[in-house]
Amino acid sequence: MEMKQYTGDHCLRGISEDGSVKLWLANTTDLCEEGRRRHDAWSVAAAALGRLMTAGVFFGLNLKGEKDSVTLRIDGDGPLSALAVVAEADGAVRGFVAEPHVDIPRRPDGKLAVGAAIGRGKLTVIKDMGFGAPYSGTVDLASGEIGDDIARYYLESEQTPAAVGLGVQISPEGTVAAAGGFLLQVLPHADEMVIKQLELNLANLIPVSQMVADGFTLEEMANEVMLGVPWRELERHPLEYRCSCSRERMRGALLSLGYKEMKAISEEKDELEIVCRFCGEKYLFNKDDIASLVRELDEERFSRFAAGLQNNIAQQLGGQQECGCGHHHHEHGEGCGCGHHHHEHGEECGCGHHHEHGEDCGCGHHKHEE
Repeated sequence: MEMKQYTGDHCLRGISEDGSVKLWLANTTDLCEEGRRRHDAWSVAAAALGRLMTAGVFFGLNLKGEKDSVTLRIDGDGPLSALAVVAEADGAVRGFVAEPHVDIPRRPDGKLAVGAAIGRGKLTVIKDMGFGAPYSGTVDLASGEIGDDIARYYLESEQTPAAVGLGVQISPEGTVAAAGGFLLQVLPHADEMVIKQLELNLANLIPVSQMVADGFTLEEMANEVMLGVPWRELERHPLEYRCSCSRERMRGALLSLGYKEMKAISEEKDELEIVCRFCGEKYLFNKDDIASLVRELDEERFSRFAAGLQNNIAQQLGGQQECGCGHHHHEHGEGCGCGHHHHEHGEECGCGHHHEHGEDCGCGHHKHEE
């Protein structure tokens, strides 16, 4: 079967001929540049965000359902603070970095100090399958370089040995010049010789971002990674930076603040601007929009109050007795106007009236107290 050819960002999925090694490779240059541009991220922040987004591609394309999504979040004690990426099953990815304007010295080897910028912390992966509670797994960061951290997650949380390579080259102008990555997963039945060959390949591998910069195709990159291990391509998938934000979602976020907070906002501001943290899109809500939100929350508050009041009344009426006339009567013999008397210990003579302790209703029957 002939594979589709992609000229932009895309991901290749392959497998060794014996089925013991799974392989993913991706060119993510445009994806990472879009993330950098949207957040105006400086070099080290752009590199960190790009690496995490590239890792997100592999997680996203491993999802089964079309509406499934996965979130990768890093919380560190370094100057970047936190990063998060959301990836979907169709190849869409979006992300943000909490502190995009960070500038720290490069490492002694001249590379960007991503590990130092992230610091010590945790990596959390949350998979939302669209039903039940999302699956969540958390590991301590191995180095903050992201590739090592992703490999640790696979080993500790999914018990799958993996090799992860992630790279982002930043141009002198501060834009993303080249970016990409690979993921290798070795299955339990892999032959020892295959494992040793892969280890040798990885030890001598050109940095993945350099291969992308040098114009390597994904097939050529795969040949480098899998040198000496027969493999075949399974599929390719296009990638894009895409956010799911909308005005309606932002409106829902404001409603979630509740009546008191929205009322206070309406009294303080004539307009409100909300910025999506993933894509930077701005949503403006004017005075009328805010007033509409307050009214909706007030109506919802009143509806809840009315429902609660109705429920309380129903509970109070729950202890009443009914004679069949359709009216409710209280325990202590209150009448409803139907002409029947109702008593706590009332007996019935057959006339349809209730008598207690020998009372006479005029029917000619008399019930005596025992």
